[in-house]
Amino acid sequence: MTVNQFEQMPTVPIYGLQICRWGMEDTVKYLTHKLQSEERKPIQVITANPIMVMKALEEPDYMQVMKNAELLVPDGTGVVWAAAKTGMPVQERVAGFDLLHELMRVGEDYHWKVYLLGSTPEVIQAAAERLHLQYPGVEIAGYRDGYFKAEQDAEVIAEIRKAAPDILFVARGADTQEPWIARYKEQLGVPLMMGVGGSFDVISGKSKRAPKLFQKLRLEWFYRLLREPTRAARMLALPKFALKVMRDKENVTKPR
Repeated sequence: MTVNQFEQMPTVPIYGLQICRWGMEDTVKYLTHKLQSEERKPIQVITANPIMVMKALEEPDYMQVMKNAELLVPDGTGVVWAAAKTGMPVQERVAGFDLLHELMRVGEDYHWKVYLLGSTPEVIQAAAERLHLQYPGVEIAGYRDGYFKAEQDAEVIAEIRKAAPDILFVARGADTQEPWIARYKEQLGVPLMMGVGGSFDVISGKSKRAPKLFQKLRLEWFYRLLREPTRAARMLALPKFALKVMRDKENVTKPR
């Protein structure tokens, strides 16, 4: 991929949100290019899934957060399916968990610095230790749990700025992490920031990712529902999204 191709990101509009059509390889190449460029302007990556799209349709503020992000990757299987329905399919699903690991893998070559923010004190410490062992070429510049109040935001931002990471991974839940990154993106000044949801829980060993069979069948969401029945209400957004896409047809891609 050439430099000019990096500037011509192919997207598919889904309810006003520009979802990148690149696969994992091109996405990582693009982000590597941005991290290695002289500008290093802050980039927010959002791993878009149907639950987030439905939330954006219901909440204008959340819609704006997603629209303002520099890169929306098709994390959810439902988003991949919806893109295919529009006639502008994405290359493949770009799962946030896998993207995190791919960035860490590439980061070893460039000796990037990474800051981890979110989850519980025990989980974030274990995740930091495991990532350090798995990717020794990447410096874990710092980590902190996600249990802090709004009045502590300035303190957390100061800690991150002092660590001066190349990448900031945030795990505070989709309702909180994306708006928090968007609100403080310029203050944080980190070249690449991405919400990673429950990734630290899996990395730390607290929870397990869906088996390969579930991933292949695009049923990771069902595996998580089986393990966490309390997610049932949240998961209702998935069939609602599918029905909406089928009902709206060509209107899915219309500007909003």
